[in-house]
Amino acid sequence: MNNTPDKLTTRREFLKNTGRIAATSALAGVALPHVHAAENNTLQVALIGCGGRGGGAAANALSTSKLGPIQLIAMADVFDNKLNGAYNALNRTHSSQVDVPPERKFIGFDGYKKAMDCLKPGDIAIFTTPLAFRWVHFTYAIEKKLNVFMEKPLTADGPTSRRMLGLAQQASAKNLKVGVGLMSRHSRALQELHQRIQDGEIGDLMLLRGYRMQGLLGSAFSTKWPGTPSELLWQISRFHSFIWASGGGYSDFNIHHIDHLCWMKNAWPVKAQGIGGRHNKLSSDGSPYVDQNFDSYSVEYTFADGAKMYMDGRCMVGAHPIYSSYAHGSKGMAVVSHHSDCGEPSSTYKGQNPDRANQLWVSQIAPDQRDPYTNEWNELVGAIRNDRPYNEVKRGVEASVTTSMGRMAAHTGQEITFDQMLNHEHEYAPGADKMTMDSPAPIHADANGKYPIPEPGVVKDREYRA
Repeated sequence: MNNTPDKLTTRREFLKNTGRIAATSALAGVALPHVHAAENNTLQVALIGCGGRGGGAAANALSTSKLGPIQLIAMADVFDNKLNGAYNALNRTHSSQVDVPPERKFIGFDGYKKAMDCLKPGDIAIFTTPLAFRWVHFTYAIEKKLNVFMEKPLTADGPTSRRMLGLAQQASAKNLKVGVGLMSRHSRALQELHQRIQDGEIGDLMLLRGYRMQGLLGSAFSTKWPGTPSELLWQISRFHSFIWASGGGYSDFNIHHIDHLCWMKNAWPVKAQGIGGRHNKLSSDGSPYVDQNFDSYSVEYTFADGAKMYMDGRCMVGAHPIYSSYAHGSKGMAVVSHHSDCGEPSSTYKGQNPDRANQLWVSQIAPDQRDPYTNEWNELVGAIRNDRPYNEVKRGVEASVTTSMGRMAAHTGQEITFDQMLNHEHEYAPGADKMTMDSPAPIHADANGKYPIPEPGVVKDREYRA
């Protein structure tokens, strides 16, 4: 199928009418068909992608039971150990809400269809597979009239970004509710900080800074493919190592800070330039890493008004760790995330130093509102049960394109605009909707077991050689 608009999208058209949190206001007052959940008021859930984040998202979904009955009834993955591990964990903690017999556990690339076929219109499908399959699964969910929760990032390239925009419009036309796992916007501390910034507490924003500098993260560092399972399945199991599967470490690890800092600015950058490098590319036993990632990145984003945003990411053992974000205005500054992706407390200060003596405000959030993962699910399920417009996909694509723009700038050594990233024609996993257990991987190792890596200044028009 082809959901790409007939004309390439311009940034002006793309960003028009961007909402503050979940693009809901654009549909206010519009008569839409009501998609009902199951007649007995029980929302049924299918989990597609059962890795760590998948199990976490399913647990968050089941935690909304105070809003009404909700039950996990189907699961799908390409790895049976992942599916069974998530099932066992969820069954231990939410046994009364888990009803997934063997006949509703599906293994294989077509498992997503079988799992969603177990649901009724108005139920919920959770997508926590590698992002290359996001548009594939979303397409089928829309056909089945299912509400959706999907993990970030949503896309890593231009073609799938444009495709997802078209699907987002289709979902809204069918009155489907769609949540995206950029939970910072559901942090009560960040919501209050955002309002204070809009009210002028620290003046006009001039500089935004995000840092995620830690040790080796996730599956971003991989040694040679051992020969089993298939190269495709192995790359999926090591998805952080491959740009086609995750956007690489830069996109997967840094998108939360990029998203919430742009939210504070109420804008997306128009361009980016950046640097990065591969420094320590041997494992502890001396084996070379073969992944596509740089292990350090520093990207400068520029907004239309000239304001700057810097995102620094580093995966190195022994280097100084920083995991926080900041906003600087003409009258003062703010600690946006004190730690982690959106960790409390947020705070504001007179001047540019976060000294206690200069503090204007510090967030104080009620205990039952402190978990943004719980908040985002309560808001999605509340929208489903109360039939409120709710679709976060457009903003999720915007955040994904912005993140990819910075990654591509570092990988090519070129200045990359938002429009260039959105409208680029290189699709990293073409035919993702046709993959089977026997399909070849989107990229292949060379004779030494290494994969194509970025070559800044040499390969300028794409992130790696085909």
